[in-house]
Amino acid sequence: MLRRSLLSVPALAVFAPILTQARAAVRAAIPGKVAADADREGKARAIGLSTTRYKVLTDDTAGALFVLEQANTLKGGPPRHLHHGEDELFFVLEGDYVVEVGDARYWLTPGECVLGPRGIPHAWAFAGTTPGRLLISFAPAGKMEAFFAQRGKTLKPGQYGSTAQDAAVMRAFGMELIGPGVLPEHLVRPA
Repeated sequence: MLRRSLLSVPALAVFAPILTQARAAVRAAIPGKVAADADREGKARAIGLSTTRYKVLTDDTAGALFVLEQANTLKGGPPRHLHHGEDELFFVLEGDYVVEVGDARYWLTPGECVLGPRGIPHAWAFAGTTPGRLLISFAPAGKMEAFFAQRGKTLKPGQYGSTAQDAAVMRAFGMELIGPGVLPEHLVRPA
């Protein structure tokens, strides 16, 4: 007895266009190259004292990762905070940064990094005398991309929020505002 196969010529003729579309959709979803000094979506963004460029979007990794680059020329950084659901990696590309994680303070130069684990208060600040660039990665991505999109609309350039309203916004995105950022006296390179 001959059995009909789903792989018969008429079946292939029916399913081939569907498979071709599915393969094209998968290829289209693979993130392409993001050039230096470019944003993944080609947008101009600023958060606080930083020019911000998204490098890996939340949807690029099905929520596993979100990566952005902060470019700085003015000293300072965001207030001390913690994430309930994301680990945050700080990787210095250019310049000098101070990153505080828990009670530890790290002076970072190009090529160095430090992890801010979820649940541990942390803050970072640009501390250099020449322009700086900091790559920040969140894993999993959580609501971080949405948070930065919201903050880009509500924070004035040159400021970081530390009011009760800012604390409520952070809470809505799975974070807690703990206190002030890295203190100015800690932005002096140790001897």
